[in-house]
Amino acid sequence: MSFQCEIFDPSVVHGQSCGCAAHGVSTATGDSRLSEVVRSAALRAVFPDAVQRRSFLKAVGASTALAALSQFLPLDAVTAMAADASGPLEKPNLKIGFIAITCASPIIMAQPLGFYSKYGINAEVVKTAGWAVVRDKALNKEYDASHLLSPMPFAISLGIGSVQQDWQIPAIENINGQAITLAMALKDRRDPKTWKGLRFGIPFDYSMHNYLLRYYLAEAGLDPDTDVQLRVIPPPEMVANLRAGNIDGFLGPDPVNQRAVYDGLGFIHILSREIWDGHPCCAFGTSKQFIAENPNTFLALSRAIIDATGYANKAENREEIAKAIAPANYLNQPEIVVTQALTGTFADGLGNVIKQPLRAGFDPFPWESFGVWILTQMKRWGQIKGDVDYATVAKSVMLATDARKQMEGLGLKAPAANSKTFVVMGKPFDPFKPAEYLASFPIKRT
Repeated sequence: MSFQCEIFDPSVVHGQSCGCAAHGVSTATGDSRLSEVVRSAALRAVFPDAVQRRSFLKAVGASTALAALSQFLPLDAVTAMAADASGPLEKPNLKIGFIAITCASPIIMAQPLGFYSKYGINAEVVKTAGWAVVRDKALNKEYDASHLLSPMPFAISLGIGSVQQDWQIPAIENINGQAITLAMALKDRRDPKTWKGLRFGIPFDYSMHNYLLRYYLAEAGLDPDTDVQLRVIPPPEMVANLRAGNIDGFLGPDPVNQRAVYDGLGFIHILSREIWDGHPCCAFGTSKQFIAENPNTFLALSRAIIDATGYANKAENREEIAKAIAPANYLNQPEIVVTQALTGTFADGLGNVIKQPLRAGFDPFPWESFGVWILTQMKRWGQIKGDVDYATVAKSVMLATDARKQMEGLGLKAPAANSKTFVVMGKPFDPFKPAEYLASFPIKRT
């Protein structure tokens, strides 16, 4: 973890070093990091102009500056207050909804592995049948927060497909971790150009699965609204529908893909990371109202989720997590199925054992550029009518700045920017040029 500790910048303070990670020496504790933040904030408050601030530091040095500030502001006391800023939790007993898929690993495992209790939260994680049910229970305040598909808070905030409420994403849950799985009858029909007339399952209209599958099909020259059938099927029912012959395949979450292989019903055609490496899938979300009414609880909950997500991202923890979340009250899957999906060493259904440790990842940072891309696809496929202020909506939903603070406080590496460019199927995406990106697609509804 590192940050720019300007008050102790050795380039402006006569060679004095702050000792922070930004300047080459690891900061030993969270308390010392917090102290540095408080002191830097105090100086910025007194000298809001950066040029004046640096001139002052050069003239007097850090020690003199801090001594002067301490005469008017008790920095040690302020640091102590900040360390305990969260205060008592307004609502320590919480209900959190989840769908039984590995995307929810941090949300689920935070209960049996003690991440909620670590931050004073008594959480009941509630298995839910499908995404529409999750959404409706969350909107009706039966859940305080929930595992959500990352596009869902955007749809809810825009009033698309449901009543309008302002919802926000304090953390992304998983990146990658999805796949296109096909019925065994299609093992010699791997070219998507030949898929006209096939039926595919997706978990929800407002899902990365929907947008990624549509993207993949369109790149092959197929119109996903006229050349194939897309059917919304809750993830726990996807394998049963494949077995019954109701669908020819699906772009779904794990462990559903691996379960289809385990049961001998299908094979993994392509991992979602091969479409867009590092794409978001699911998120942790709650309403803006909950955050406003329960700021201390929200802070503790965010810490618990981000802490758990960071733990889940470490490869050495994946087998432990698989064991924790496989039981009937959570995923209700054979442990070997969950382990293969999480570790990336798996059977593909075609007689091969694949080793791809990046099959699934858990990176909590809610990039605003993820939100902009999601909005372009909602617009592309006619879910958004009229103009959309991509940047403003993405910033209002994705709490990137807050996530950065929490990640740094937990010792996790956080990016310095809120947006980034990336590539989807060889096509670069610039989050600052969404209209141009949208206009470049020959197949679209808008």
